[in-house]
Amino acid sequence: MGRLNNKVAIVTGAGSGFGAAIAQHYVDEGAKVLICDINVEAGEKLAATSDAFAFQAMNVSVAADWEAAMDKAISLWSKVDILVNNAGTSYKNKSTNEVTEEEFDKVFAVNVKSVYLGSNAFTSRAKKQGSGGAMVNIASVGAHRPRPGLVWYNASKGAITNATMGLAAEYGPDKIRVNSICPLATMTGLLPTFIGKEITPEVREKLTANVPLGRLGELRDVSNAAVWLASDEASFVTGVNLDVDGGRAI
Repeated sequence: MGRLNNKVAIVTGAGSGFGAAIAQHYVDEGAKVLICDINVEAGEKLAATSDAFAFQAMNVSVAADWEAAMDKAISLWSKVDILVNNAGTSYKNKSTNEVTEEEFDKVFAVNVKSVYLGSNAFTSRAKKQGSGGAMVNIASVGAHRPRPGLVWYNASKGAITNATMGLAAEYGPDKIRVNSICPLATMTGLLPTFIGKEITPEVREKLTANVPLGRLGELRDVSNAAVWLASDEASFVTGVNLDVDGGRAI
């Protein structure tokens, strides 16, 4: 406990799934967290559970929303130390030639443009503060182990892992660390979309057949990694795309 004492974090897509788990774990470790989500009801519900939370409605593909989020965090807590680019979306698992242009555009707007906008907004503040910072991007094991049916989703996550390394190199001199987490399939609301079917016991067994550790990911697996990467314990770690996948990428 206390690994993020006196830190201020912004977490996108924090109303549910990985984002909610990361936001809660950050607060448990002593941070103040601005929950950002397009789902106002979900975001406000989580924010109401602790005085260490605040909420900001956000469309991560809109630059003005990023400016508003940064300004709110700074107005509340005087600084921003950590950004977690977690917000993401996908289309239903299907053949590539069935993916519509609208679905393609949405995936890249939410998954990739958000990191472009977020990194610009965050690094400009962190450089001005002069004390460095940490950015954690949520990618996917599919970034480097792509599979049929989710080609453009996986490509969007590949863009994140590539950008993570480039940003780490660019902002290292400013003591801004940039890393990503590449999770395996985890029981979140997006999993049936990824798989394209209901998650039955038979489907779960098939999903874990090629995972050396023999199970799907859990929210805590990802939040543990997100805490460590944002903490001073990882002060010499940057440009890393960390697989949290039970060995699936081996």
